[in-house]
Amino acid sequence: MSRKQDRERPVALDEVSKAIIEQLQQDGRRSYAAIGKVVGLSEAAVRQRVQRLVEAGVMQVVAVTDPLELGFARQAMVGVNVQGPLESVADALAELDEVDYVVVTAGSFDILVEVVCESDEHLLDLLSHRIRSIEGVVATETFMYLSLRKQTYSWGVR
Repeated sequence: MSRKQDRERPVALDEVSKAIIEQLQQDGRRSYAAIGKVVGLSEAAVRQRVQRLVEAGVMQVVAVTDPLELGFARQAMVGVNVQGPLESVADALAELDEVDYVVVTAGSFDILVEVVCESDEHLLDLLSHRIRSIEGVVATETFMYLSLRKQTYSWGVR
């Protein structure tokens, strides 16, 4: 089953699964044993629940890095306007190594894409030769990041 199909049928989360997610949002390295003590399950039961949540596409457990510290001096959001089907363009954009976020939108832009690049030259090459050459892309507008004021991944669960 594709990730898109998974999203069409939301996974029903019980209170224990929600509590596990909240624990991992606070500290993604928290042990299953420590989580189990908080939520009232064994370490093995927490491990199984986490695996099911990951497999269902409900959550990911990843390390979040600071692109500036890794040598990526340029971050930008690129608004993309498309002629024709949006999905194929969004999929092509998602395949680019420099792209870390793609969302199809309703508004001034058809697609928003976050990119990280090593330099202005790298960004120029990405825009001119790779993004704008994708079939269906008719226009782009680039918003350079000057200062990141907030980025969070802990918005909780319902």
